[in-house]
Amino acid sequence: MSRNSLDHQSRAFSQVESRLNHPDRATRLEHLRAIVSANELGIRDVEPSDEVNNHVHTSFSFSPYSPAAAAFLARYAGLQAVGSIDHDSIGAADEMVAACRILGLGSTVGYELRVNFTGTSVEGRKLNNPDSHNIGYIVIHGVPAPAVPAVERFLEPIREQRNRRNRHQVERLNELLNAANVEPLDFEGDVVPRSQLVHGGSITERHILAALSDRLLSTAGNQALQAWLADRFGIVVPPRLASLIDDQNNPHRLYDLLGILKSGFLPRFFVQPDEAECISVADAVAFARSVGAIPCYSYLGDVTDSPTGDKKAEQFEDAFLEELFEEVVHLGFQGVTYMPPRNSREQLLRVIDLCRRHGLMEISGVDINSSRQVFTCPEIMLPEFRHLLGTTWALIAHEKLSSSDPKLGLFHPENPWSGLSLSERLATYSRFGADLDPFNPTGTIITGSTD
Repeated sequence: MSRNSLDHQSRAFSQVESRLNHPDRATRLEHLRAIVSANELGIRDVEPSDEVNNHVHTSFSFSPYSPAAAAFLARYAGLQAVGSIDHDSIGAADEMVAACRILGLGSTVGYELRVNFTGTSVEGRKLNNPDSHNIGYIVIHGVPAPAVPAVERFLEPIREQRNRRNRHQVERLNELLNAANVEPLDFEGDVVPRSQLVHGGSITERHILAALSDRLLSTAGNQALQAWLADRFGIVVPPRLASLIDDQNNPHRLYDLLGILKSGFLPRFFVQPDEAECISVADAVAFARSVGAIPCYSYLGDVTDSPTGDKKAEQFEDAFLEELFEEVVHLGFQGVTYMPPRNSREQLLRVIDLCRRHGLMEISGVDINSSRQVFTCPEIMLPEFRHLLGTTWALIAHEKLSSSDPKLGLFHPENPWSGLSLSERLATYSRFGADLDPFNPTGTIITGSTD
């Protein structure tokens, strides 16, 4: 392909992405319908693979993409199903489901939050959270559509507590900026506008770091950024990233810098969350189950080299994993979620074995939150992980079926297939999910669900 052709394709892609990131939700979906109808970028001609991704962040937490844009990019990458998961927010749910119907994609929605493990057998340990002990990430998958308003009410006070801490973190950050002769940030003016806060979205440390990255890039100007960061803040940039942030034509420059700051600078102003923000794990699991969603422990595992460049090599749950799984079952979790590109084959085979021994559903995904990341996950196509394709369709069927009748939820005690083993139930639900009409999922699955 010629340089002119590449430039034209790049401009066309940017224009599509810009339209799908319009500030107004209804307009985003209108643009998506028009794009699909006109077959822009050949979206209707993209050959689907078997791949899926159940853990894509959207602009309702931190991401370059609205739910409509994330769904489009998932379809453009050849995925057959995609799930939105946002930190402390379910705000993307309705748009993600609507966008996937327009595109003919399987959809699933959920949310991610941090919880405290006080009173459990693993209290005080470092679990799957690089920033804190005793606080772990959990993911709530497969939220039925009627439960979305209740989830929103549940998460709103958690976001309020988080923003109280966010303001404190910006105050601490500004002390460092003032000392380095850099203009300070304003939380309301510089951070909040990067979020979907007014529409039920959350604000995370990444929002603060994105605002900081913009400020540092504009302040440094044409200077070599690597040297400037070292001089002003004593930040040591890994050699493999130095050339990226020094390249002013790098389209991912802000996200590359954000990753460096998250690993090497955030600890200087980070404020530990309290138990008002990170609620009890037992309470979080109980609520998820009460609305028919599937609470999952999010396995991280010991990290050697972070795929996103924002986590340093560190040890997490692997040393006490068997004890942790026993506690996970005791707490009422119904699944475990993990990310195949993040771990070694040996780590994941161990997790798979523990899930099967303890009767826990396995759900996979890759947490897209940077423009540099791709939506595909080739690892899921390996023979030892292909079962995760089936559990994705089971998850989708669970969500659609239980939206019509809570008793059809995968784990509901009055489920018509509750007498089957978990593996048999998952296989049954997987068939239901695969038989969906993705353009009208709720209109087709119910009529044939009990055949």
